[in-house]
Formats: sequence, structure tokens, C-alpha cells
Amino acid sequence: MDRVPEKISFPKTEQEILQFWAEIDAFQTSLKKSEGKPEYTFYDGPPFATGLPHYGHILAGSIKDIVTRYAHMTGHHVARRFGWDCHGLPVEFEVDKQLGIKTRDDVLKMGIPKYNAACRAIVMRYSSEWETIVNRLGRWIDFKNDYKTLDLNFMESVWWVFKEMSKKDMVYRGFKVMPYSTGCTTPLSNFEANLAYKDVDDPAVVVSFPLVDEPETALLAWTTTPWTLPSNLALCVNPTMDYVKLKETATGKQYIMAEKRTVQLYKDESMFQVLGKLKGAELKGKKYVPIFKYFEQEAARGAFQVLVDSYVTDDSGTGVVHQAPAFGEDDYRVCLAAGVIQKGASLVSPVDASGWFTNEVWDFKGMYVKDADKEIIKKLKADGRLVQNAQFRHPYPFCWRSDTPLIYKAVPSWFVAVEKVKDRLLANNKMSYWVPDFVQEKRFHNWLQDARDWAVSRNRYWGTPIPIWTSEDGEEIVVVGSVDELEQLSGVRVNDLHRESIDHITIPSKKTEGGVLRRVEEVFDCWFESGSMPYAQLHYPFENKERFDNGFPADFIAEGLDQTRGWFYTLLVIATVLFDKPPFKNLIVNGLVLAADGKKMSKRLKNYPDPVIILDEYGADALRLYLINSPVVRAEPLRFQEKGVRDNVKDVFLPWFNAYRFLTETVNKFNGENKSSPFAPDRQLALKSTNIMDKWILAATNSLIAFVRKEMEAYRLYTVVPKLVRFIEQLTNWFVRLNRRRLKGSTDDVNDTRAALATLFEVVFTLSKLMAPFTPFITEYFYRNLRKIMPAGSEESVHFLDFPTPLAEALNDRIELAVSRMQSVIQLGRTARDRRTLPIKFPLTAVTVMHRDPEVLSDVLSLKSYILDELNVKEVITTSDESTVVWSAKPDFQLLGQRLKKDFGAVSKAIQQLTHEQIQKFRADGQIEISGHTITSQEMVILREFKGDTKKFEAAYDDLTLIVLDLTVDEKMRQEGVAREVINRIQKLRKKAGVHPTDPIEVFYSAPKDQSLRETLEAQKGYIKVLSVLDFARVFRVCSQRRRCSRLPSLECSVSIASDELRL
Repeated sequence: MDRVPEKISFPKTEQEILQFWAEIDAFQTSLKKSEGKPEYTFYDGPPFATGLPHYGHILAGSIKDIVTRYAHMTGHHVARRFGWDCHGLPVEFEVDKQLGIKTRDDVLKMGIPKYNAACRAIVMRYSSEWETIVNRLGRWIDFKNDYKTLDLNFMESVWWVFKEMSKKDMVYRGFKVMPYSTGCTTPLSNFEANLAYKDVDDPAVVVSFPLVDEPETALLAWTTTPWTLPSNLALCVNPTMDYVKLKETATGKQYIMAEKRTVQLYKDESMFQVLGKLKGAELKGKKYVPIFKYFEQEAARGAFQVLVDSYVTDDSGTGVVHQAPAFGEDDYRVCLAAGVIQKGASLVSPVDASGWFTNEVWDFKGMYVKDADKEIIKKLKADGRLVQNAQFRHPYPFCWRSDTPLIYKAVPSWFVAVEKVKDRLLANNKMSYWVPDFVQEKRFHNWLQDARDWAVSRNRYWGTPIPIWTSEDGEEIVVVGSVDELEQLSGVRVNDLHRESIDHITIPSKKTEGGVLRRVEEVFDCWFESGSMPYAQLHYPFENKERFDNGFPADFIAEGLDQTRGWFYTLLVIATVLFDKPPFKNLIVNGLVLAADGKKMSKRLKNYPDPVIILDEYGADALRLYLINSPVVRAEPLRFQEKGVRDNVKDVFLPWFNAYRFLTETVNKFNGENKSSPFAPDRQLALKSTNIMDKWILAATNSLIAFVRKEMEAYRLYTVVPKLVRFIEQLTNWFVRLNRRRLKGSTDDVNDTRAALATLFEVVFTLSKLMAPFTPFITEYFYRNLRKIMPAGSEESVHFLDFPTPLAEALNDRIELAVSRMQSVIQLGRTARDRRTLPIKFPLTAVTVMHRDPEVLSDVLSLKSYILDELNVKEVITTSDESTVVWSAKPDFQLLGQRLKKDFGAVSKAIQQLTHEQIQKFRADGQIEISGHTITSQEMVILREFKGDTKKFEAAYDDLTLIVLDLTVDEKMRQEGVAREVINRIQKLRKKAGVHPTDPIEVFYSAPKDQSLRETLEAQKGYIKVLSVLDFARVFRVCSQRRRCSRLPSLECSVSIASDELRL
């Protein structure tokens, strides 16, 4: 194997791996190698290329890459096509800003062909940057064979989807109040309206509505949208609620409002006198005086009367709600049911597409509706109709693209009748598997339960045109499902389906001689296109029918939590309507990546580091692992911290690299000493090793393989990654550390060294395969060097290899348990040393391990040699005698206090008086009955206290084990401590000099003042040479003068030991 440098730049190494992948065409090669294997279908949700990728894209992309790489390595053929969302508001919004377009008239003046040409020009603005960053992240996906929603084939399949829905009577034209973006001059779907809420302060006014037959009495209505008052046509009360007629003490004015809502105006009952009580139903039909005169003529059609409906509540306002049917969903429904408005008839809607008042409302014409609130309130006050004017802070929906407040507005639209198939949506949702499941079972299920008919049309220009041709009176309708069908019906063949290419095409009427059908103006909501991608990316059903049939539903998709009301929803609706199936089998939902302060990442605020800078500084593997090993994979939010990526490099990648480097060094050293019989990887030799640490690490490795496979099959990345990271720590801090001398050949047992190296190679190689889907760069880097001593014909890339399967003969739960007990003792011993500030280099007399279970004590003794070395003690003593240990218990004050409330005091006192026997029974059972309450292990803390001589002993314990260090030190042990101090300094000198372990060195020391120190060093010379890295030291002797090594530049350090300054 090649010699590995001591230091590594992970970003630079990753660039070299990218070059290697390019040279061997790694991704396409992997696809060719997997041809003929079972298909694993993956759908990639299409992003817009009008903006650069952010951490949310990087996170989702990493999840997708991990799962699809794993699928490939477990014997599947995984086609991975990148997709682009090319239509819709995100593109138009950018063009509008670029060209200064503000209204529909601006677009029509410019002309749709020119406008759409401008959209087409920017659609792929950042596509090259996307490809660069996605590739830099190590994600393997096909950009050359991508799909775009603007392509003819894609758009034609979208037409087919819509026609199929129409055939199933799932499409209708309606007049419906919808969330409406005045910034983008188009209605939004309900799920789009929920994408961006902000806390805002709105005016909250109470307005009087005098009764026609009782002018001295007025109904009081409360609203936070004064701009809708000019369009008022009715009032609504709850028929079963109690209302009062009252007289205001200060003014003598008489009002009617809900009895429970008098607090809206009056602090106490002395401020008014109740004149009478009545039910809401008694107010039905009462007529009132309109606020404004703009639409007085509507009175003849039944306007300006009191209506009743149960949607009115008494939790806010006055219990009386004003009705503007053009601007409220409930308003429209209630007024339609009462006959105030007629289905299909024109509505009182004096607001244009941009949210400005029209000439019908002459006092406020040309004003933006939200800006008009203040002027309307002024007029109400001047006319004596304003009773209260306050501010109301509440969450309010904003347009997710233009960042303008949404209004609710009645607009004509084409709908998919989602409510017809709601039961099937709920059933199909249960047929898919989500991680985490609570998103599916709660958030998504609740959304489906309240699903409304989906408005799929947009009054826009750049999108897939809705393929409906109608007569002028709307009585004759034709839905076109393909280019061929359009040609058959119109005689015109097209090679593009955008508006500029088809709006002029007419279809001869079959009902009216000489009549023609023209296409409706609307285009599809871009969510309809992305929801159609399973079919449209393959140009189904016009091509690839067998391929689609074999791969639908998809095996896997993944996106962020925000897509529960977006892509996940549209996929499910379309798949349910077309095939009555869920569109995917498995789904991973990730949470949102926020800035470090918990706020949304903002380019304007610059509150997050540029992803490119993070990649250049720490590398893609470190970023991927940081994101995946976080709560965000459980659909929880992540506050992005650059420190987290940096810590990954320091705590995971560098130790892992050092273990790999140590393997290469020791193999090369072994081969240098055994040229006639060099080392070669040998799994069977490793499995036959009798060394318990070899058996343990192989058992742990194969347990890990079994665990990873099980959890990956369940798509639980959040359990897999922590376990992998933990194993790297086990490898580096335990196996390598405890077996350094064996691995380096310092035991003079060639066969044992060969077995140790075979074991380490097997583990490092297996770990590279296990981690390949997660950290594709470093694993490739390791494998390229490991491959050099593997049999000829080994695969060129680690990503071409099969994922490991557990070896039954290596699994050994018993050894894993024994070693974990040994580790516990060592960790407790280190804790005890730290408390007394006793570094490991200073030897101690003994460690005593206390436990009642003889199996635990037997395990500790079987691994005694490692405990002796790691804790630097002379003896390991085991005992089941706990006479020096006092057990006690205390309650978890917060948990138990909240649950028991007034009983907590008595139970707390009883817990603190538990006997030793009661505590041991509680430990065994996990719960205990106290004063009629069952106390669990989460609600009670068990404490142990060592009652021995604390001057001579130091104790430490965990949930299972207690250890006691004997702090007594004799002269021989003191000398060993000095020797270890010298060893430490020699190691630092070697590192400073950049000396390789196989390089011969010479070491000289001097201690001119202290004869006893010189005697100590002389006495401990052999110990120093054995335990230090002086395996190749030719000389370790006293030096009367400084001299220079013939092979290496001499280095020098000094340290104060005893009464002298030792110089090396």
C-alpha cells in the first residue's frame, strides 16, 4: 500500500476523488454493472433552477443519495434522474422584477410570446451551479438524462393526466373564494396559502348596523379586514347562541351583540344595562341599514339582512360577523345558501386582479385594499358607524413568492374534485410507509381529512396550458389529452404546447354549425405538474409503458416537512384519482434547516455560512454526516452550526483517518520485515484468531452490519448514523489503542501480528463499505489504497461493491457484553483519576471492581490485562462485597412533582427513607409502589456513596458498576511515572520532527543536577524503549553534550522532573 501522509486535507482529497470518478465514469459504470438486477424506483422532486441550492436542498439530496447508494449496493438497479421545475410563479416573479411588470395589462401589452420567451431564458439560469454543487456533494444523479417540466413530452403527459381526471368526472369549473396573491395576481391553492405565515398587527374594528325597523338599535359586528366592508351584503349570527340587547351607560346607545362577548367593549357590567335577551335565531331575516351606498341596489336581491350559521363562535369579536361573499369562504357559502347571491351570477367584487379598488367604490378607487383600511376607518368614524378601533396581532398568510399579504377572493377556476375521493386518499396514505411516522399519522392525515377541492388553474402565462377548448357560452367543452388528439380535432400539428403556440388554435364545434371552440386562458398550477412527474418524466402513456408499470409506485422519495401540503399531497391526489394507489412505498421526511439563532435562513440577513465555503473548508463528507446525524432527519428543526461540521472533522474523520493510516503503516512495516511472506488480507485468518479483542471487534462489526441492514430497510437513518459514528470511536479508541503493540509486531509473535493485521484490515475494509453510502469520498479514498493488497480483479471503486452481510461465525454477543463491561471499568477509572488530577502515566496500586453479579466480575477478570494497562494499575481486584457502599434514592422533583402534586411531599419523604433491600428490588423491577403510587425509574434517581477512606481511595460508578482506585504509591511506581513522562516527551518530539514509525532514530538525554533522576532513567531504559514508539531506536543513552543525528535534524525539549530539568 502507498505510504499515507500524517496530515490530510479532506476537501482536497475529495476533489481528487471527483477527478477519479470522472476518469472511470463511476456513476454510469455503476449503472451498467447493475443492469438486469431488480429495479429500485426513485422519484426526485424537481427544484427550480432560478435560485441556488441551500442547506435544505443539500440535506434532502444527501438523504436521497444515501438511500439510493444503499439500494444499489444491496443488489438493485437504481436509475436516478434529476428533474427541473420550470414553470409557474417562481419564474414569472423573477421576470416581473426584471422587466418591471406589475399588472396583467403590462404582460398583454408586451405580448405573451415575448413574455414567455423571457421566462424560458431564465429558467435554467443556475443549472450549471446546481450541477456543480450537487456533484461536489458526492451525489450520484443523472443530469444529462434529466427531465424538465417545460419539455413537450412532459407537458403532453400532464395533458393526459388531466384528461383522465376529466373522464372520471373529477374536473369542474367553479366560482370559489380562494387564497389570492395580489403580488402575483393569481389564486393559490390552500396548501400554498399555508407555506408562509407572519405575525402581523391588523386593525380590529367594531361597526354598527342600525336595524331598519328599529333605527335606535344597531347590531355590532367585529372585523379585522375593514377593506371588505364596502362589499358587505349581510350579517351572520349563530342561531343557538345567546344575544343581548343592551343600553350603553355613557351614551345611551342601544346595541345587540353576543351575551358572552360584551367584554369586547365593556370592562364591567356597570358600563351597560341589559334591556333584553334573545337567541340568534330570533334575529334571522332582520334588515339593517348598509354601511356604504355603493351597492344599495343589492337590497332588492335580498342583501342587507341577518343570516344564521353555526360557524359563528363566541371566542372572539361580538358574535356577529359581517358577510362579504366575494372575500370570504364562509361568507360565500352562507350567502349562497340564503339566496343573497346566485350560483354562477356575478358577485359584488370591487377589487381588481392587483388588489386595487375599482371605480365602483368611488371613495377609495385606485387604492390597494390593505392600504385602504385607514381611510375606510376614517369614513366609518365620520359617518358615526365606528364603535371601536383597536389593533389585533395574529398570524396572517403571505404569498410564498412575492411576500405580500394574501387576501381571500372569489375567482373562477378549474378544480379537481378532491373531496370526492377523500376516503380513498386516507386509505392510500395508510398503504405507504413514512419516516418518521408521526408526520404521516398526524400532520398529513389531518391535512387529508380536511382536504378541499383543488384549484389547479392559474391566471398566468408561463406554464402548461389547461387543455380545455370551450364554446363562447361554455356549454360545449372538449378536453384534449395529446398532441395527436389536438391535431385530429383542429388540423394543426404543434411541436410546443406553451400558450404562444396553441392559444390561437380553434376546434370546430360539433353542436353549432360554423361555431368554434377556443382554449380557456388558464395554465396549470405548477404543483399539478410536479405531482404528475411519475408519469410525465417517462412520457407515459405514450412511451415506456412497461417500465412505468413495473416501477409504480416508487420505492422511495424524500423531501422536507413543508412538502406535506405540497408535493406529497399532489402526488397522492393524482395517483389516487388515476390508479387508486399511493404514488410511493417509502418516504423520509426531513425537518427544516434554520440559522444558528433559530430563524429562517436569509440571504438578506446573512445569518448562515455559504454552503460552498463550508464545502471548501471542511469537505462534503463532514457536511453530509453533520446533517444526517442530527434531529433534522426525524423531521425536527436543525439550527445549523458551522462548529458542528468542524467537530465532525475533529471527532470522527481524523480519528477514522488515523486508524486507516495506522493500518497502512503497520502493514508496510510487517511486509518490510517479512518480505518472503508479506501480509495479504485473509478473512478466515481473522475469524480464527484466538485473541479476545480480535473476536470482539469482529463481533461488533458484524453486529453493526446486521443493525445497519435492519434499520436501513426501515429507512431509519437517524438510528443508523449515530451507531456508525459510535463504532468508529470503538475502533480507534479501543481496538487500535489496546492492540498497538500486537499490530506493530512488538510482541515478537509474527503469527499473532498477522492475525491482528488481518482483523484490522477486515474491519477497516468492512467499515469503508458500510459507510460508503453516507460518506462516499473518504471511503473511496481508503479503498483505493486498500485495494492494492487485495486480489487481482477487485472492483475499481468501493461503490461498485456489495453491501456487507453479517457473518454468523463472527457474531458473539457474550464477548461484546464482556468487553463493554471492561470498557465501563476503564472509563470509571479514568473518571476517578481525573477527579484526583492523576494522569494515567502515574501508576497506582490497584482498582477494585464491586458488583453483585459473578458473571460481571468474571468478565472483568478475563480482560484484566487491558484494565491494568489502560488504568496503569498494578492489580485488579473484584468483589461482591458492597459493605463500603451506601445506597440512597431521591425523587425527580420536576417529573414526580408535576404528576403527584399535593401527594408529592409524602412520597418524596418515603423515597428518601427506602432501605437497601427496597432499592435493590426497585433496580431489578424498574418500579416500586409507594403510598399508593407506582414510581418508575424515570421518576426516581438511585445514588451510591463510597464510605471508605477517601484520602486513600477514590470511587466512581455508573448504573451497573462501582470501582475504587487505591491511591497508594511506592518508589518503584514513582520511577515508572517518571519513565512515562519521558515517553510522552519522546513521542511529541517524533511528531514534531515528522518521523515515520519505521524510521531509525537516536535519542539522548541529560539530567545534570539530579543523580537520582539519572539513575531512574537508566533503570527504566528498557521500560521506556518497550512502551514508547522507540521500536527502531538505535540509541537511548545519556549525553554529556548536544550532538546532531546523522540522519535527522536534532530536536530538543526539556521538562521539569523532580528537582532537575531533563533535556531530551
